[in-house]
Amino acid sequence: MSDKPNEKPKAGSQPGWGTLAVHGGEPRGKAFDAVTTPIVQSATYAFKDTAEIARYFEGDLDREEYGRYGNPTVRAAEAKLAALEGAEDAALFPSGMSAVTTAMFALLKSGDHVILTSDGYRRTRQFVTVILARLGVEHTLVKPDDERALLAALRPGQTRIIIGESPTNPYLRVADLALFARARDACPGANLLVDATFATPINQRPLEGGADLVLHSCTKYLGGHNDLLAGALCGRAPLVSLIKDLRGVLGGVLDPQSAFLLIRGLKTLPLRVRRQNETALNVARWLEQHARVREVFYPGLESHPDHALATRTMSGFGGVVSFRVRGDAQATSRVVDACRLATIAPSLGATETLIEQPALMSYFDKTTEEREAIGIYDDLVRLSVGLEDADDIIADLAQALT
Repeated sequence: MSDKPNEKPKAGSQPGWGTLAVHGGEPRGKAFDAVTTPIVQSATYAFKDTAEIARYFEGDLDREEYGRYGNPTVRAAEAKLAALEGAEDAALFPSGMSAVTTAMFALLKSGDHVILTSDGYRRTRQFVTVILARLGVEHTLVKPDDERALLAALRPGQTRIIIGESPTNPYLRVADLALFARARDACPGANLLVDATFATPINQRPLEGGADLVLHSCTKYLGGHNDLLAGALCGRAPLVSLIKDLRGVLGGVLDPQSAFLLIRGLKTLPLRVRRQNETALNVARWLEQHARVREVFYPGLESHPDHALATRTMSGFGGVVSFRVRGDAQATSRVVDACRLATIAPSLGATETLIEQPALMSYFDKTTEEREAIGIYDDLVRLSVGLEDADDIIADLAQALT
C-alpha cells in the first residue's frame, strides 16, 4: 500500500493525506460562514411545527433532536474520522473505553464468546475477562502471533468478536491483520475489531486489511495535544449504526467542545505523525547502542520480532519506544526521574514527550512476580516522543541514563 504521510492514500482522485485531514468529511460551506466547524453548544433542538417532528421521525429530515442522539460538531468530527480511516461511518464517545465497551454491549449477549489477544490494552482485557464474564459472555486469550491457537479458539455460532491491537502497548507488537481476517472469515457471524490507537490511520489501515471495526483512543494521536478525552469506532455502516443506537441509550456521548478540539487536532495529524515516526526511529536506534539499555522495543528496528511484518504492512512505525534499563526498579526510577525534557505522565501521542515506568504507572497494584508473569518488568520504560527536536530528546535521555 502507498500510505506515506506525504503521498496520496489511494490511487486516482483520492486527496492526499494533508488535504484529507484538513477538508475530509467537512462541507465547504459551514454555519454562519465560518471557516472552521463551529461549536454547537446546545443540549436540545427546536422544531418549527409538529409536521416537522413527524417528518423527522419518518426519516425524511436529517437534523438534530436531542443532544444524547447527536450534535452537529460531533457529527462533523465523525465524518472527518470516517474519511481519514476510509470507513463508511464513525461514532464518537467520551473516551476510548466508552467506545469499546459500548461496542461489545451492542454486539454481544449472554452465551456469546470473545477472542482477544493476551497483550491487548489492560482495561479492555479486564472488561472482557471480569465484567462480561460476570454477564455470561465467555472469552479466550491467545497470543497475537499464534495462528494455531487463534484458529483453535474459534467457536462457530458462538464467537462474535475477535479483538486485536496493533501496535500493542508496551512492546509494540504488530498484528498480522490478514491472519485475523482469515480467522474471522472461518467463523460466520464474528466481527473483527482492531485497536489502532498506536498506529493512527496514517501508519496502518485495518479496514483495508479486513477489519470490521477500528477503535481509537482519540485522546492520544488523533487529538494530539493532551487536552481532550475521546474515543472512536470506525467501520461498516450497519455495525456503527447499531452501536450509535445503544450509545443513545447508555448516554456515552462526546461533548461539542471536545469534538471541536478533535477536529482541530486531526487537521495536523499527518504532519505530527510523520515527525513522530522520524524522531522515534532515531531515538530507538540511539537507545539500542547505549550501554545502560538492556533491550529496545520498536518495530522500526531490525531487532524487533515484527520488523518484517511492520515494514510490509505499515507506512510508519509510530511515536512510542519502549526499552529496558540495566538495573532494578529503583535504578529505572532514577532514570525516569532524571529526565528534564520528557514529562512523567501517562498517555501518549501528543506534542509533548512523555515518559513512564509501566510497573509503577499502570501496574502499581501488582507484585513484581505478578507483573513479570504478564510481561511487565520493573526495568521497563515507555517513551512517547512528542514534537521536540530529536537531538534534544536524545540529549535528555543521555543525561538521564548517565
